[in-house]
Amino acid sequence: MSTKHEGGCVCGAVRYETQGDPMRVSVCHCTWCQRRTGSAFAVEPVFQMEQVVVSGPPLSRYRHISDSSGRWLELAFCPTCGTNIGFVTERAPDLQFIDAGTFDDPTWINAETHNFRRIYLRSAQNWAEVPDGVEQHEAFYQA
Repeated sequence: MSTKHEGGCVCGAVRYETQGDPMRVSVCHCTWCQRRTGSAFAVEPVFQMEQVVVSGPPLSRYRHISDSSGRWLELAFCPTCGTNIGFVTERAPDLQFIDAGTFDDPTWINAETHNFRRIYLRSAQNWAEVPDGVEQHEAFYQA
């Protein structure tokens, strides 16, 4: 039985559905994620592209070139309200990162049942507590 989760943007124009469990959940403390979320880190369940179906108007996109790797990250957002829906990366273009806060009910995301990975801890804010016992990386991880 497949697990389905739905979500969308603030104004409701963009909707999406995921099928199945994410491969992992990345909790990214890089400065780019801090700026794009307006918070200390981003929480991103990571799905295979075929697990995600988006409906509504075509998403607007912004391609950012990473300062550290020189690779691109392409942010997708609602063309009406600007909500960040997620992004894809040059490093893994077959994966869709979904911003956890855009799920209708994000309470299904659980560190006890999903593989959580904290990355870019070298940029972590001193007021953002990192729990013990989770996979941690100072920068990006090597798969």
